[in-house]
Amino acid sequence: MNHKLPEDEIQQIINLLQEGKRLPESYRSVVFDIKREYELVYADKEREVDILADTIAVPLQKVKTFRNGKSGDAWSNMLIFGDNLQVLKSLLQMKREGKLKNANGLPGVKLVYIDPPFATKQEFRGSHGQKAYQDKIAGTKFLEFLRKRLIFLRELLSEDGTIFVHCDWRMGHYIKVLMDEIFPDYDFAEVIWVCGLLGYGKFLPKAHETILCYKSPSAQFNPPIRRGYSEWITNALEKDNNGWFYRRGRESSGGSKFLKTYICDDPSVSKEEAIKLANENRPQTAWSVWIGKDELAKEFNDYGVGTYAYTKAENVGYPTQKPEALLNRIIYSSSLKGDIVLDCFAGSGTTLAVAEKLGRRWIGVDCGKLAIYTTQKRLLNISESKSLENHQRKYGKQCSPFTLYNAGLYDYKMIKELPWDRYRDFALNLFQCRDERHAISKIEMDGFLGADSVLVFNYQKHPDAVMDRGFVDNLHRHLGDKIGKRFFIIAPAASVLFLEDYIQKGETKYFVLRIPYSIVEDIHNHCFTKIKQPVSEGEVNDTIDAVGFDFIQVPTVECKYLIKKKLGQQEFGGSGRECVIKIEKFESKTISKKPLTFVNLETLSMVMLDYNFNGEVFDLDEVFYAEDLKRSGYEVRFSEHRVKGQMMIIYIDIFGNEKREIKTLRDFFGKRKD
Repeated sequence: MNHKLPEDEIQQIINLLQEGKRLPESYRSVVFDIKREYELVYADKEREVDILADTIAVPLQKVKTFRNGKSGDAWSNMLIFGDNLQVLKSLLQMKREGKLKNANGLPGVKLVYIDPPFATKQEFRGSHGQKAYQDKIAGTKFLEFLRKRLIFLRELLSEDGTIFVHCDWRMGHYIKVLMDEIFPDYDFAEVIWVCGLLGYGKFLPKAHETILCYKSPSAQFNPPIRRGYSEWITNALEKDNNGWFYRRGRESSGGSKFLKTYICDDPSVSKEEAIKLANENRPQTAWSVWIGKDELAKEFNDYGVGTYAYTKAENVGYPTQKPEALLNRIIYSSSLKGDIVLDCFAGSGTTLAVAEKLGRRWIGVDCGKLAIYTTQKRLLNISESKSLENHQRKYGKQCSPFTLYNAGLYDYKMIKELPWDRYRDFALNLFQCRDERHAISKIEMDGFLGADSVLVFNYQKHPDAVMDRGFVDNLHRHLGDKIGKRFFIIAPAASVLFLEDYIQKGETKYFVLRIPYSIVEDIHNHCFTKIKQPVSEGEVNDTIDAVGFDFIQVPTVECKYLIKKKLGQQEFGGSGRECVIKIEKFESKTISKKPLTFVNLETLSMVMLDYNFNGEVFDLDEVFYAEDLKRSGYEVRFSEHRVKGQMMIIYIDIFGNEKREIKTLRDFFGKRKD
């Protein structure tokens, strides 16, 4: 179609392009006549090349490695706390460096399964009638949020990889179009997971969810096996007068006439051998409808793959948890032992637990502390969970080594304790600098930010040195006109004695990138957004793009620890007692140019308890959300009998910062209130 624009509008478009500004939607289809056979068009849809280039990769800070089981190589599975978009960029760098390899040696991730939030404001009900989640991202914002991650996931997949995206009726059809754009050459299949027998909704009640499957043409596929034919054939096999095995069946037209299908025409063959022959000679691949409940699954000659209400034996108390049987089928079908499985919306850790049981390597990412601690507990106690093959038995094995990482929210004390080379690497990665040593006027530089030189201030070599204006003056005398208009220095904030982001000398601006420091907008042109933790169970799956990085700031917490009678016991004359943590003060600290101010208790997210802390690893037993605590006067209550020895209490703010305390019953009995 030819479009003739008035001269004044043409000039307006030219001006906008010259100024680097966005064109109005009405002009884009006129200026850029780009056609695709299929494309989902919406506002603020970014170009793939910009998404890949502009996304910030953040360093992964090792917090702790858990070595319960034995490992035959140097690989350690990865559990990462942080915004998954930034983590995916970092993992992509690892792939390019050859650090992510599957069993066949191909770089990348063999299998991706994600269960992202469903972008709805409709509440779901979990166990005990509680709200399970209430997604806040809606419409096109959600689609672009997910599209960015799908683009990185495509780049992360090995050339023989497969991706499964779990969705439902709200956004599934839009996600399908997006994935057709992003994975145009992949084989496609749609799985209908019948996850509830009763369904919900007034108009054709919904009883299923959808899993979109995109497989590389070179990917190996291990067909998931339907319910064993031997069980079905055992009851169906009959012998004729000659001793040949056959089974009865109706005509395919559905008529009442019964047909005989001969399995074996050798009277010397036993029934067990006939059953084996029948299984070998008939297809066993599961169909694209996966039934959750075992009883109904039998009608489809299929294994049950669990429902939302079918996870009691493996329930970890996390909203929207998926059954292990479902992930067992997915992981088994599209990966082999030693392959890497990735879930960047890890949630309760079902994907990671099943990958572990199937002998796969795994990477899990989540921006929620509840998800991280739930998954950590699940993996460390995996030997007590049920076997995938026999639900009546325990798995009985300890998990392979895995490492917990921070990404985007860092413990600066741990960073300062790193050896200099590792500190230098972390500092360069933090500000997206290229590690490329070079010298200017015999002064050794550490790398580049764009085309400009970067110096990492060596505070360890010169512990008494500080960076003041005299330091910059001296540096400029040596460098002078040998550098361009910008020069960058990375230094600890405590070593810098001036407040400005840069000092100008002649034509050159000397920028100081402080650690710890929230991201400098003049450098990255991004608005920094912190990871947000939920204050209620209904917000557990809320998502936010956390662009940039920040550093852990331990909140200020003041509490009273009391013993009181259980609520309701006063009226009925009971003698039961409860431990009570009365939270009187909770304040968060922030590091930024414009410090945020909050009223008391406003930034509290949740309180987590480990009633039997072993002195080393926090083992989550119970969580109390801020919204619930607010209604109870900010009192955390639990039976005194739950405390075994010492307990650990973790107070978490909405930014993911923690305050930890260890208490015993003696701390509560010291201030008893009846």
